[in-house]
Amino acid sequence: MGKYMSDNIFKMFSLEHIGAILALLVSLFLIKRLPQPNRLMERLFALSLLVMEALYHVWMLRTGRWNLSYSLPLELCSISLILTILLLWTGNRRLYEFVFYVGIGGALQAILTPDLDMGFPHFRFFHFFYTHIGIIMTACYFTWIKGYTPTFKGIIKTMVALNILLPFIFIINIIFQGNYMFLIEKPVGGSLLDYLGPYPWYLLSLEVVAFLIFLILWLIFRRRGEAMSGIMTD
Repeated sequence: MGKYMSDNIFKMFSLEHIGAILALLVSLFLIKRLPQPNRLMERLFALSLLVMEALYHVWMLRTGRWNLSYSLPLELCSISLILTILLLWTGNRRLYEFVFYVGIGGALQAILTPDLDMGFPHFRFFHFFYTHIGIIMTACYFTWIKGYTPTFKGIIKTMVALNILLPFIFIINIIFQGNYMFLIEKPVGGSLLDYLGPYPWYLLSLEVVAFLIFLILWLIFRRRGEAMSGIMTD
């Protein structure tokens, strides 16, 4: 077991990691060239994400890794994944902006700086990148192909939703001695949070960072939406 683990430890910006980032770029390139929305494809992709996430929990259970303190789907990317699956299945516009802002912002950061201990070709490696890439693909698909548009009001709604969610996550952390969303302490191995001040002040800094990321995403995709509208009306 020790040898197996040592041979499959994830290394940031290794060839496999760069390959996963390239897979994201290729996926987005292909999405932009889809001729029109495809309802069957949306639901099949939703099922694939659901199955991959279910298999991940089965794997944790079978290997004795599943624990209430860190295995519940209460991280931002886990919540985004659940809402991504629901968005793909239902097309509900109320889910779109949360998936767009939190999904892209969180999943992109996770892909570039993964909190991952197992590398290629372990199942966990494929699960991690498939689900995170899937979140970003879905947000872009609904924007580029289905014509959903992110709004500034959506940023405010998303920030409000996050701040409503945080106290409940904090209570769950206390009950199960967890650290979901890093509300109790920073990651032990170091992260971008190290540059945002000490606990608990980094949580306030993170709010500002999240708002700025959402604002940048809105500006980028809003301008593209305006350009597309101009082309369609010419």
